[in-house]
Amino acid sequence: MFVPHVYLPSGSSEVVGRWIVIDPKQNVLLVDGDFPVGVQPPLAVVGRHLLGLEEGEPVWAAAADGDASVGDAEGQWVNLRALYGAIPETDWVLAGRAAQVLVWDRDHQFCGRCGASTKSHPVDRARTCQACSLMAFPRISPAVIMLVERETDSGPEVLLAWGRKFPGRFFSALAGFVEPGESLEECVVREVFEETAIVVNNVAYHGSQPWPFPHSLMVGFNASYVSGEISVQEEEIVEAGWFSPGELPTVPRGGMSIAGWLLEDWLRRVA
Repeated sequence: MFVPHVYLPSGSSEVVGRWIVIDPKQNVLLVDGDFPVGVQPPLAVVGRHLLGLEEGEPVWAAAADGDASVGDAEGQWVNLRALYGAIPETDWVLAGRAAQVLVWDRDHQFCGRCGASTKSHPVDRARTCQACSLMAFPRISPAVIMLVERETDSGPEVLLAWGRKFPGRFFSALAGFVEPGESLEECVVREVFEETAIVVNNVAYHGSQPWPFPHSLMVGFNASYVSGEISVQEEEIVEAGWFSPGELPTVPRGGMSIAGWLLEDWLRRVA
């Protein structure tokens, strides 16, 4: 079992552990299909962070030097997205945690308030400004993702959209970031209306997923159609529509994302 820790217990600095080494393009180093194991990282790194202990052994996140290559260590680089399914899901989650910690550390070398340099906090997962003492913790950006459902005379349908960031004609559930002072449920209602002009209610929590691209927490919901005709927010959406179970476009199905989990759950319920 993995237990998060920031620092090793006293007297255990020279112990064998697993190393999640990630380069600037979010490629992860694998050796024989697994994270490298050793007392030291398998190649030159520019930063290391303890993620925690797994069965009493440390799990480290390490940022590969920009000049590092596969030839510097036995193994191969695999992009974090492509890593899903290639290793156990628990390890993929650890790799996502490592990626988020390394991005945070890289982006907070200097204080956002006064510009002075920062240093690691002695106890917490934080960086502290050496001039004004401002503390910077790892950033988590909550976002909602929601599957809007309705019943029609011809059967159940869901609202799906093709976002401008998706290459090709690929549809998924609607999603958006939570605004300051807004509840998750309020965000669901607002984002659906802003992106499609559809009014919803019966917002119900489905589940959540850490999403390390780069530092989001995806919170999934189901919602019910109330009223409105689709009119897309053109800055965000290429196309949106209502789809029945037998007429789904190209969509995520299960897999690595909560969007796929939401759709699989709906398909089971309406089958």
